[in-house]
Parts: sequence; structure tokens; C-alpha cells
Amino acid sequence: MIDLFTADARLRALLARTRTIAVVGLSPDLQRASHGVASYLQAHGFRIVPVNPNAAEVLGEKAFPTLAQAATRVKIDLVDVFRRSDDVPGVMQQAIAIGASAVWLQLGVRHDQAKALGEAAGLIVVQDRCIMVEHRKAF
Repeated sequence: MIDLFTADARLRALLARTRTIAVVGLSPDLQRASHGVASYLQAHGFRIVPVNPNAAEVLGEKAFPTLAQAATRVKIDLVDVFRRSDDVPGVMQQAIAIGASAVWLQLGVRHDQAKALGEAAGLIVVQDRCIMVEHRKAF
């Protein structure tokens, strides 16, 4: 049985120590969930690093085509993923390679094998939860 108090406390601690969030799949389209969530996080003091090969800039920040390229310029604490579940293993491998401390898979995004891979490498992995919703609850 999952202890929700402990789980919520861990998420709160993770969010409290996170400063820079790479958002994989961040869209410049104001109507997309990724844009709304990243805008919220930015407004609450997080540095957002857009990862989108089809954008030059999002939310006033330079966008990078890959997570690996973003990490050559910015120390990334947490990777927030707005991609299909099938894309998660590749993102997880990059997150491990760049030394991120956590990977957050947004609502509807799950990949148990990639989660196990990340956790085996020492990452905190959250799946199928909205980081904005969890931040609002915690703070």
C-alpha cells in the first residue's frame, strides 16, 4: 500500500530543491498543455529550458532540439516530459546521461520499463501526474 503522505512529502521536497526544469515537448502554442504548465512553473520561480526541435524560443527562453544539447548550456535538475509514452525510453536515457536528478512524466504518460531504468540509475521518476497540479497542492 502506498503511503500518500510520504509520497506527497517526497514530491514537495523534490519540487523545493528543483531550480531548472527542461520541458521536453514544450510547445510555443498558447493552447497546448505544455505551454500552460511551463508558464505556470516559470511564474513560480523555476527556470524553464524548452526542448523542442521545431521551436527557436518558447516563453522567452532559447529552445534546444534535444535534451543533450540543452544540457551543454544549462544544468538541468528535472526533466518534465510532454511526449508520447513510446518516446519516454529515449528521453530517460538522455536524462540519465546528462545527470538530471529527476524525470517527471505528465498526465497520461507512463512507461514502466523506462521508470525502472531511471530509478536504477538513481533518478526520481514520477509518472502520470501533472507537475503543476502537484506544485499547487504542495505550495
